[in-house]
Amino acid sequence: MKNTNIFAIVLAGIVIIIAFNCLHTVREWEQALVLEFGQAKRVENAWGQEAKAGLKFKKPYETVVTIDRRNLEIDLKPVELLASDQERLVVDAFVRYRISDATTFYEALQNELGAQQKLQSIMDSTLRDVLGRVDSPEIISGRRAELMAEIQQVANAVAKNQTLGVEIIDVRIKRADLPQENAQRVFQRMVTQREQEASGIRAEGAERAQEITATAEKEAIIIKAEAQKRAEIIRGEGDKKTNRVYAEAYTKDPEFFAFYRRMEAYRKGLKEGSTYVLSPDSDFLGYLDNQQGQRGPRR
Repeated sequence: MKNTNIFAIVLAGIVIIIAFNCLHTVREWEQALVLEFGQAKRVENAWGQEAKAGLKFKKPYETVVTIDRRNLEIDLKPVELLASDQERLVVDAFVRYRISDATTFYEALQNELGAQQKLQSIMDSTLRDVLGRVDSPEIISGRRAELMAEIQQVANAVAKNQTLGVEIIDVRIKRADLPQENAQRVFQRMVTQREQEASGIRAEGAERAQEITATAEKEAIIIKAEAQKRAEIIRGEGDKKTNRVYAEAYTKDPEFFAFYRRMEAYRKGLKEGSTYVLSPDSDFLGYLDNQQGQRGPRR
């Protein structure tokens, strides 16, 4: 009886050990790569397929490698590169990726540390290749979003070509600055460029102002000339009418016309304080000698 109990206990222990070796749990955020003598056999709860986490069965001689099913992030080391305008920049970026093929990932990179090292190398090369074709202002503040999308596309193509089993889902440039030793020199050059641009704009403005002023003066001269011409025409027409009225008046009553013209001369010539020296035979004041209004005799 005692031997039977011992045998039962041993048998139960063996069953428990076998069960322990044959059962494993896959969590929702994990992929389980099942290996048979080091060779990949299958992936449980694989990315891109319907989630099937939970308790799983395996053969006793199979081993399980856990691979993350979530999006992973790598904070890349700063990369110093040369932009197309020959300015050196220090670019600090990070990349997000996911393991899209657990079998290929394991065979190529083994684990996340291997992925981090490999992707660091790929991103260093890609950053230098893409950002080296543009000027530094575009990297710092101009086309950053467009450049990040291009970097992601190129890095994904490299990862696919090398069959790494990963997919890069996002690339972000956190910082793109000049090296400290170049900052002052570049700043001074930027100031000089801005001053040159400002001088050019001011020169263009002055030239445009001169053109506008010259055009306005020309138009003013033309307008004045036309106005003067029009005034002379109107004045001539007025003199013509005046002479015609004078002629008609002279025709009707020559004596009245002569009297009127003489009164006009008196009004214009005989002002307060005026002094005239006349010859004895002048008839300029002839109307003043006769109180009847007729021209007096010459003296």
